[in-house]
Amino acid sequence: MTNRRALLKGSAALGGAAMMLASINREARAEGDPIPIGSALPLSGYAAADGIEFRNGLELAAEEINAAGGILGRPIELHIEDTKDMGADVVTQAIQRLIDRHEVPAIINGYNTGTNMVEMDVAADNDVIFVHYNTLISHNEKFKSDPERYYGCFQGDPPEYYYGPGCLLFLKNLIDSGQWQAPNNKIAIVPSANEYSVVIANAVKAQAEEYGFTVSLFETVPFPTNQWGPTLAKLRQDPPAAIIVTHFLPQDLAQFMVQFLTQPTNSLVYMQYGPSLPAFREIGKEAVNGVIYSTTIGCLPDEFSAGYRQKYREKFGPNSAFITGSQTYDGLWHYALSAAIAGGPGEPFDREQIEKVAAAMRRLIYRGVNGTYRCDPDGQSGYCYPTQIGDPSLGMPHQFLQHQDHTTDPRLIAPEFYATHRFVLPPWFKA
Repeated sequence: MTNRRALLKGSAALGGAAMMLASINREARAEGDPIPIGSALPLSGYAAADGIEFRNGLELAAEEINAAGGILGRPIELHIEDTKDMGADVVTQAIQRLIDRHEVPAIINGYNTGTNMVEMDVAADNDVIFVHYNTLISHNEKFKSDPERYYGCFQGDPPEYYYGPGCLLFLKNLIDSGQWQAPNNKIAIVPSANEYSVVIANAVKAQAEEYGFTVSLFETVPFPTNQWGPTLAKLRQDPPAAIIVTHFLPQDLAQFMVQFLTQPTNSLVYMQYGPSLPAFREIGKEAVNGVIYSTTIGCLPDEFSAGYRQKYREKFGPNSAFITGSQTYDGLWHYALSAAIAGGPGEPFDREQIEKVAAAMRRLIYRGVNGTYRCDPDGQSGYCYPTQIGDPSLGMPHQFLQHQDHTTDPRLIAPEFYATHRFVLPPWFKA
């Protein structure tokens, strides 16, 4: 682990790679030729709420890195393309433009849906570093198909597959600890028609029995959607102990809760990622109180990230979602440190230098505001704690949060090592 500022400036107070860098970079200043860094983000379209926060995270990280001396004295210069409603063609064209027009040696993305990870091919064909948070097991599978070709492609968090066993373990722990008396062992699974949601839903379904649950409903809805009536009718006919919604758009999930509360069942409601965004609370208001959601990556509410959270809200407003911007924030910091260790960022088609940067990224265990990123060599993504690895210092925590008061930020209730609050029974439950 290393201190970011000291490493980039070359402080003699640090050991290992930082001391080596200090000997050649003691007087570093961000006054050299700018290093262009690219990003292809959905700044408009249905995922714009996330895209804007991803841009915010990059801007804050670049500002801090440049203030700390840049990468070996060279400042970072951001170049961003809008991927709108995303998709393979739009995203690949955006990335190629960044490479052709600005000669970026690295692309730091949030997520883009519907690409089938073709971004990895663009990165490989141009020999650039590609960091993303698509949170897809298909990244791991593609990397494993040809590690030499995809050497520079990194997923900054664990793949979505781990949401499945992680959710089941969380529910079982609530029961075993006495925090929740489940009325039955039924769970209902509601994915939407996209790769991310379906992979998570299938992972839950495949392992439900191992954790003592029975799947009473598996209902796929369109993506996007805000018409939940037919699904809710089925849920009310056979109420499950828990409803697991793996759709992730915040505005749609807020509508689910508004419609659910017209005739609620004594069911826990677990949702995927979307409730982390302010739009979920702004649209759903009181209806979101009691909702549980999880994320394999998000800014932790701990002392380590306090400075980041404060800066983010001061710079981007009190309703900005630092929990989302933290992804690209950590991604850019991790890349910048690695490029400094490698002796510079290189440029497109400079495979020899880009390979040095990639090797540094694989070696560097980075403690960021989202937890610890350690590269899993089998898929070049992050390790998931506690489902994949039991050591919290070597994995990124799978966080479970609950909206206990829609006027405040959600409360982190698991994993226990990081939790700041306890689970509370949702207000729609009847005795």
